[in-house]
Amino acid sequence: MKRWMIVLSASTLALALASCASRAAAPPEASPSISGRPADVSEALPSPSEQKEATGSDETETASANPAPAEVPKRYKMNKNYDIVPIDPQKTERKVVLLTFDDGPKSADTLDPILDSLDKHKAKAIFFVNGFRVQENPELLKEIDKRGHAIGNHSWDHIKLGKEKPEVVRKQIGRVQEAVQNLTGKAPVFFRPPHASGSDVTRAVAKEYGLLYMTWSNGSLDWEMTGDDIKDKPQAIIDNVLSQLHAGSNILMHELPWTAEGLDRLLTELEKKGYGFVDPAAIELDEAGN
Repeated sequence: MKRWMIVLSASTLALALASCASRAAAPPEASPSISGRPADVSEALPSPSEQKEATGSDETETASANPAPAEVPKRYKMNKNYDIVPIDPQKTERKVVLLTFDDGPKSADTLDPILDSLDKHKAKAIFFVNGFRVQENPELLKEIDKRGHAIGNHSWDHIKLGKEKPEVVRKQIGRVQEAVQNLTGKAPVFFRPPHASGSDVTRAVAKEYGLLYMTWSNGSLDWEMTGDDIKDKPQAIIDNVLSQLHAGSNILMHELPWTAEGLDRLLTELEKKGYGFVDPAAIELDEAGN
């Protein structure tokens, strides 16, 4: 009888020890928070700095995983006629055009087809924007930037700057610089005076802001097609551009319905004639080369 009790006690003790070991191995239950919900597990996670210390990793790994876009080499410059010409004609294609669009951003109805046509032809452009329109349509400005195009300064109110005082010119240009910088993180580097109305003062102020001053050398005349006298406005734009076409053409267009409608056809015609499209990022900003 005593021997049986000893065996039973030993067996009971073994079961008790096994139960304790099992409880020790099991994860503890989450303790309730003050609100009665389980405590936030994230509170127990190490901070980014603690993770860095634990793993020995640094920011170079993140940078290599998300490299910054490579800078586009400067292969072109602007001459005194506002044409875009190769810096080294022996190494760079001369038969190119620069695409530019003024007076936006106005509406997604006109801007989106323009952006889509540019994407289709793998072409980049300069969009010379007015500050008051940027203020009205900040998301459209961001979309232009998102698509990889250059944003140029076209003054705040689209007024003729040629006869304005320096303080007015400075305000008209400076406010656009600030607005675009705040929305995209990048200030414009190109400036086009509205109505081509400039002066020594306008040029000097533009230079203060590090802007390359330009008008154009090939006008589409899309801005004159406001009436109903022209039946096929898109074709008229194409005809106007092609009639003035030359290597380095700095083509002026606007964010207008008929321009948006005809852009794909225009770019196709330019490609058929062997013309390429200059990336604005490849243009040298130093006016000393003019």
